[in-house]
Order: sequence, then C-alpha cells, then structure tokens
Amino acid sequence: MTVDSEPSGVSLPVAGIVTAVVSSFINGSTFVLQKKGILRSRDRGSSYLTDVVWWTGTLSMIVGQIGNFLAYNVAPAVIVTPLGALGVLFGAVLASWILKEHLNILGKLGCVLCCCGSVVLIIHAPKEETITSRLELEERLSDPVSVLYVLLVVLLLVILIGWIAPVHGTSNIMVYVAICSLLGSFTVPSSKGLGLVAQDILGEGPSGSRALALFLGLLGTLAVSILIQFFFINKALESFSSNMFEAIYYVTFTSTVILASALLFKEWTALTLTDSLAMLCGLTTVCVGVVLLRISQEALITWKKKTD
Repeated sequence: MTVDSEPSGVSLPVAGIVTAVVSSFINGSTFVLQKKGILRSRDRGSSYLTDVVWWTGTLSMIVGQIGNFLAYNVAPAVIVTPLGALGVLFGAVLASWILKEHLNILGKLGCVLCCCGSVVLIIHAPKEETITSRLELEERLSDPVSVLYVLLVVLLLVILIGWIAPVHGTSNIMVYVAICSLLGSFTVPSSKGLGLVAQDILGEGPSGSRALALFLGLLGTLAVSILIQFFFINKALESFSSNMFEAIYYVTFTSTVILASALLFKEWTALTLTDSLAMLCGLTTVCVGVVLLRISQEALITWKKKTD
C-alpha cells in the first residue's frame, strides 16, 4: 500500500528544519565557549582575543550563522527562528558542564518545554513561501510599512548604542539584548533576501544590474549587522551569565525577527487559523521553557518538608 506524497509546494521544508536544528545546537555552544574563554583570559590577566576556547566559540558562531543563512533560504523565518530554542537548551546543558552553572529541576522542565514547543512549531509551520522572486522582494522592501519599521529600528539602535549603552550597558542586561535583538530585524531578512536575489545576479541587461545592486546592499547590511551583534554579545558576556543572556536574548530576538518577517515576507498569510493558533501556543510554550531555564539559575528548590 502506498501513500501519495504531498505536492512540493505544500510539504514541510525538511531540509530547512534539519539545517535549523543543527545550526541551533552549534549556536548553543557559542556563548558558553566564548564565556569560558573570557573567564580563562581574565584569570590569566590577558585579552580574550588570545584565548583558544574563545576563538573556538567564535568559529562556532560563524558556522552557525552560515547554517542559519542556508536554513532561512529553504524554510520560512517563522519556523527557523523559534527553533533557536534548541540552542538555548543545548547551551544550558553545556554551561552546567563547562561553566559549572547548576541546572535544577526548573531548568530541566524548561528544556522539556523547549522541545515540546519546537515540535508543535515544526508540525504547524507554513508549508509554502509567500515571496519567491526578486521582484516580489523589491515590492515588499518599498512598502511604506516596511520602510517605516526599518527607520524606527535604526532610530532605536542609534539611541541605544550612542547614549544608553555607554551608561547603562554593564548594569542592565536588557540594553545589550535590545541592541542584538533589533539587529535581528536586519540579519534575518537580509539572509533570506540574498537567497532570492542570488538567482538573478547572472541575468543580463538592466535587471541583472539591479539584482547585483540589491545583492550588494543586502550583503552589506548583513555583514554590518552581524559585526555589531558580535561586538555587543561579547560585551554582554563580560558582564552577565551566559545562560541568562542567551535565554533573554532568544525571547527578544525571536519576537523581533517574527515581527520583521511578518511585515516584510508576510509568511503568516500562508497559515490557517488553526495553524496560527497552534504556532502561537508553541511559541508561548518555548518562551515559558526559556524563562524557566533563566529562573533556574537563581531558584533554590528542595523536596524536603520543612520541619519546626
């Protein structure tokens, strides 16, 4: 007995999901290894730029970003980004082993919720892309709502980087988290846009020139965004716990990326009402799991009954 397969346009993007999962695990090791390198160099009284472990974490970040780039070009952003929760899970386990950051029952429950939420997201993910060509991308980029959103994000980044970060960055983790998360509004759409434009670069005539100009613009935006994120991630790791930063960063980064993708790529329009509600529930489950991972770093839990 055979079962007819679904048309390619409505099947789950298996390649994108697998790539996203693998990239999430690689990215999960990034913060832990970089934090370990920073602590090792601090004990030696030298710069972390000379530490092998820190460079291993940096290499993991590069590999993970390449994996994310591939995943965003074969699967919708509204599924690739939430799957980053698996990286938070792996990072928490790795931190308990390498950094000796204790993972109690709350943390383990958070890991379970991250896995369950991720499964729900995969099952109910959009089955098709809403933008499949460079011309559609150009139309979405010129949309007034998208332009207004980009200008607002740039304004917030200028205020955060220029005025707030120098004063409150080392005392309030949300400053660095906000900067890195807002930059996700550029890195993810740029990654996805590069894949759409690349196929037209070799075209002849004016369309080929326009495609090349758009490709270079997206590539420049992606490079600048990643470099700024890289700088402020390391600034955050110098002052805060890797688990705490990664957990909060995941929730805010996911929120900003999904918002940016909803405005630009409108991937939510490919979902039914049932799938939309299921994805919201899955995302909520993942976020609760991440919060539990964060709380577990400070909570003290005992199963013994208190006696007089």
